[in-house]
Amino acid sequence: MQRDEQKLRAYFADAPEDISLEDVDLERIPRHVSIIMDGNGRWAQSRGLARPQGHVAGVDSLREAVTTSVRLGVDYLSVYAFSTENWRRPREEVNLLMHLFAKTLIKELPLFDQENVRLKFLGDIESLPKKTYDVFMQGLEQTAGYDGMTFALAVNYGSRAELVRGARALAQDVAAGKLAPEQIDEAALSQRLYTADMPDPELLIRTSGELRLSNYLLWQLAYTEFYVTDVLWPDFTKWDYLRAVRAFEGRGRRFGGVVQS
Repeated sequence: MQRDEQKLRAYFADAPEDISLEDVDLERIPRHVSIIMDGNGRWAQSRGLARPQGHVAGVDSLREAVTTSVRLGVDYLSVYAFSTENWRRPREEVNLLMHLFAKTLIKELPLFDQENVRLKFLGDIESLPKKTYDVFMQGLEQTAGYDGMTFALAVNYGSRAELVRGARALAQDVAAGKLAPEQIDEAALSQRLYTADMPDPELLIRTSGELRLSNYLLWQLAYTEFYVTDVLWPDFTKWDYLRAVRAFEGRGRRFGGVVQS
């Protein structure tokens, strides 16, 4: 995705002492960045607030992550918003999240219009409450023709369920005579996942210091570079994003081979 250099420089002005735009190679910006947004509840509790207030605060960080991705020229930004396991949380928190998803998307659609961002969902959104689902479909329809960055929101998503869904689709195609068993390969399965039209993430950012994938993009993250920060999601800023990109650019990506000198 092409960058607007003037907006880029203005956005990253007033840099802190340890990081600036000059510290990253703009020609090596990862094409697909994925984020596990973690720490909303702990952020709220550390301030004497109810856990749901952390989710509300995290919306600002998500908006900034979208804008930062656009300014840097990232082609795909995917974020883990709600897992299939999150239904086990207290009903009040789940209900607030469903309301927050719908409210936030309506509020942020003008930003998507302005920045030419195409919306995509990863997960079984048909099982969401009707109001949330209807708003999601509105967002998909409204942004379908945009050709800037793709913003993929993982909601009611679980990677194991996604892989089962993909395997079932392959089995159905074989049973229907559309596919021979020997034609099943990595590409065939990849094309039956929610991320079929997306490249695998090059950089995964996880906030709050947790060292696990939490059933997120298990197939797609096979050769992704991980960046874990202790920063809680509501405190995550464009400068933390830039630190993650700088760390990514310092890695030697071998994909099972040897880095050539």
